Amino acid sequence: MKRLAPLLATAGLLATALPGLVASPASAARTPEYLRQKPAWHRCSADRPAAYECATLKVPLDYQRPEGRTLDLAISRMKSEDPAKRRGVLLLNPGGPGASGLLRPLRMNDKMAKDVRDRYDLVGFDPRGVGESSPIGCGGLNEVERGVGKAYRPETFASDVAWARGIADKCREKSGDVIPYITTRNTARDMDVIRAALGERTVSYLGYSYGTYLGTVYAQMFPERTDRFVLDSGIDPQRVWRGMIQVWGTGAEPAFERWTRWAAERSDTYGLGTTPEAVSATFWALVARADREPIDHYGQKVTGDDIRSDPALFFSLKEASFVVKVLKASSERPTPPPTPAEPPTAAEPGAKESAEKGAVPRAPLAGIRSGAPRADAEPSGPGPDSAPGDNASAVYWSVVCGDTDAWPRDPQQYAREAARDKVEHPLYGDFASNIKPCAFWQRPLEAVTPIKTRAAVLTVQNEWDPLTPLASGQGLHQVLRGSRMVLGLGAEGHGAYLASPTACANIPVDAYLSTGRLPAKDVTCHNPPPAPDPEGAGAR
Repeated sequence: MKRLAPLLATAGLLATALPGLVASPASAARTPEYLRQKPAWHRCSADRPAAYECATLKVPLDYQRPEGRTLDLAISRMKSEDPAKRRGVLLLNPGGPGASGLLRPLRMNDKMAKDVRDRYDLVGFDPRGVGESSPIGCGGLNEVERGVGKAYRPETFASDVAWARGIADKCREKSGDVIPYITTRNTARDMDVIRAALGERTVSYLGYSYGTYLGTVYAQMFPERTDRFVLDSGIDPQRVWRGMIQVWGTGAEPAFERWTRWAAERSDTYGLGTTPEAVSATFWALVARADREPIDHYGQKVTGDDIRSDPALFFSLKEASFVVKVLKASSERPTPPPTPAEPPTAAEPGAKESAEKGAVPRAPLAGIRSGAPRADAEPSGPGPDSAPGDNASAVYWSVVCGDTDAWPRDPQQYAREAARDKVEHPLYGDFASNIKPCAFWQRPLEAVTPIKTRAAVLTVQNEWDPLTPLASGQGLHQVLRGSRMVLGLGAEGHGAYLASPTACANIPVDAYLSTGRLPAKDVTCHNPPPAPDPEGAGAR
């Protein structure tokens, strides 16, 4: 996953759209038009397989006014090649909010076990406001405005407030007529439009990261339509949404402590210290040194705040060790070396995985510079890229600010809590609790979705997930009565199922998607920790 340069109940819904209602002939006559449309499938593009098909549906901007303005909803599919085994459709969501999902069927088609793949038509979609689904923007946010916030310092807090207010104002000015309707609840309603358009009574679902919350909300709004749901890398509904940013700060601390132990055991390779305490001291001395005078690293001026700005880094033992090692070397050089002429190559660690996700492998400090943990990202869909450059950020803040009214409105509350969390969670706590555009966002149109309905779904989690840390995944499992959890101990990275051919989560998830039977109890499996990598320690 790459970084993100950089996440409301109405009484006015038509009766036929309410969850739990069984349609009768009389009610069918009142079925709204958006639930009666049929997709006009066509080949997505000449350079893609013919089996990869696309279509566009129309969905209400405001489901309380279904006869009013509509949005495009771009969908894609790859059909099951074994009609005898086919069960239905598997709707896919890669995460976000703000990530495109149109290419997801192509990506999953080759990864899934054949027994699973034969049972489903794989269906992807760009959520409302994203990519090819009536994309929104904020008038061209710059690189700083596309982050999720800065370190807290009393002397710069006024500029942080201006940053947050400026983003909210820009988004409102450019897309204010649509933004209030770019929410998780409306996207869940769109998912049910897709189900109806495909002629399915129920829908199965595989969602990652933000997709777990979207799937959870769908299961609460449309429980009778929910078939086999896999929720991988869980968003804790009780933390939506400020708490999900703050968990990056709390979750980074145990990951940092684990990293110091690992690096100390490999002091001959990385030279950061022979004990966890020594490794920690090396890191914090580097931060202090960069705070006094920025480190010149291949032409980049790296501050202490830059070094702290990627808590996700410490969930990857090798990567963290390498980055701290090269930064330490740069801080000790009297003369900065020339800028490398070549970017990282495909032979370097992580390059293959990044390429598979459609992203350019990042240079050693790319994760330190942008001020936010790496988040879900997928390349745009098969058609022309008509989305604004700040589309992902526009959708991110629309959902994160528009799903819940729990965001504080007093800037000074953010200042107090960021100062507190800088002490309690020094790696990233102040970044996470500092002011966000949601302080100045318009009030949501709907309340946050209550999680009350039993949901027999499968949740999946890596122990060392940087974006949805273990506490978040466990929170999702605990709040979803009837769910089971697959936990990969020792597993790193954001996304467990099919993250690699040998991921231990693959077997139980495949079994559930094939049979529909949840495990009798929660499953714990073991992924091996990364081995020492002397060859890769000095170059990347």
